[in-house]
Amino acid sequence: MTFDALHALREAGHPVDLLAVEQRSVLSQLTELEVRVLNSIKGRLEAVAGEVEGQDLKLL
Repeated sequence: MTFDALHALREAGHPVDLLAVEQRSVLSQLTELEVRVLNSIKGRLEAVAGEVEGQDLKLL
């Protein structure tokens, strides 16, 4: 079975479906090692993020 980088990224919680087609095309070519690195970085960033992250709020 061939490695599906987009599926692996989705499973890890990366919002790949919100990206442009061209961006998804680049991510689809990642190797298993590259996806593991991205997932590791994502996990480390989430581990140090506060419980509440900033949001943009526009008031009229």
